[in-house]
Amino acid sequence: MEKEKKLTILSPFLLVLAALIWGISFVAQSEGDDIGSFTFQGIRCLLACFAIFIVILIRDNTGKAKLRKKKYPNAKEWFKDNKLLIRVGIICGIALTIANNLQQFGIGMQGKETSTGRAAFLTALYIIIVPLFGIFFKKKVKLTAWISVAVAVFGLYLLSVKPGEGMSISTADFVLILCAVGFSVQIITVDRYSAEVDGVKLSCIQFLIAGVVSSILMFIFEKPDLHQILGQAVPLLYSGVMSGGVAFTLQIIGQKRCNHVLASLLMSLESVFSALADWVIRGNTMNQREILGCAIMFAAIILAQMPSLHKKKTPTVTAIGDETENAKKS
Repeated sequence: MEKEKKLTILSPFLLVLAALIWGISFVAQSEGDDIGSFTFQGIRCLLACFAIFIVILIRDNTGKAKLRKKKYPNAKEWFKDNKLLIRVGIICGIALTIANNLQQFGIGMQGKETSTGRAAFLTALYIIIVPLFGIFFKKKVKLTAWISVAVAVFGLYLLSVKPGEGMSISTADFVLILCAVGFSVQIITVDRYSAEVDGVKLSCIQFLIAGVVSSILMFIFEKPDLHQILGQAVPLLYSGVMSGGVAFTLQIIGQKRCNHVLASLLMSLESVFSALADWVIRGNTMNQREILGCAIMFAAIILAQMPSLHKKKTPTVTAIGDETENAKKS
């Protein structure tokens, strides 16, 4: 029997903040395509890992945390005591490696086969894939959740796909759909284990795995050039420290008290924030169709939480897709 998650105000706030950072990162990633996908992602993920590791050192060696810190006589004992954390970190790291690199490839192909908006739309298809994956893990998804997903997909379509583009599947589209599958695996894994492991350490391990794997692929398939890498310092730093280190850590912490379907809906706002960032940074204004798409997506997220708003006896808000123990007994 799955333990119910109690949704607090902080959880959706952290997930929306993560979506905001990811939305801006879409612009940064499109600027960093010149140095190669594996090069960009390898450096980005290692920067994220380093930033999070510094946070862990500061957190675990100050104040009360230092007093509670468990001492290990050797590395073998640490690995033995953290088997679950390492296993989950490896799974998330591999899923992140696949998703990030496919996303970078897809964004790189946008000028040839697809638009940036279309790329954002296809990437955000994890809002459909996540509840589908959840069924295989015996996670119940209520009808209102499915309706919310359908409404959000329609809003995403209006926001991201221009009239006349159609929905025929090109090579770039297929790459971005596979990217959405990779992100879905990462979201489901975090949903399953985030309450059992240290979220910050999990984020650090997943980026270490993603950075190492991408760096190996970088030396095999690409020819990294230091001058070109330094020329992309700003996109790399933002995508690494902010989009990677900060946003993915916020995702893991936020998902501890948030159902997987609602979490995916909240994080899909990255497409909305991507359009807004494109407007603010590049001056690409939004038309009426795109504004309507944003409004529909926000409406879908509000709809997703409506069942919870009617619960009067519980002091906290119950996430969608979960049933309380009392409801199961009645």
